[in-house]
This record gives sequence, structure tokens and C-alpha cells, in this order.
Amino acid sequence: MKPSEVLKQLNALKEDYRRQLFVYTTEQQKEYDRLIALRRDRVKSFYADGKVSKGGTSKQNVDVT
Repeated sequence: MKPSEVLKQLNALKEDYRRQLFVYTTEQQKEYDRLIALRRDRVKSFYADGKVSKGGTSKQNVDVT
């Protein structure tokens, strides 16, 4: 499954969750858990491959004379 499809399906499930008074059916809960696991695996692979930003770069001290 493509990463974009995972995110679209997660967003659709979240909208259903809101419409259903913040309760998932058992099938929806299983699908949500599966999609979240896929997403978490993808994010872990980003960290493992070094594709995650570590924050801003710090400037080196430069002496001006």
C-alpha cells in the first residue's frame, strides 16, 4: 500500500470516528490499528535511514578580527 493511501485512509477513519460520537466499530478499530502499524513502520524506517531532520544547525563560532 502506498504511503499516501495509508494517510488518506487514516484521515477517513478519523472523520468517521468523529461522526460516530468518538467510537470505532470493531472492524474500524482493527483497520485503524493496521494502518497505524504501517505508518509507524514507515516512520521508523525514516529514522533508521537518517531521513529525519535533527533540528536547526548550530552556527560555528567565528572570530572576527
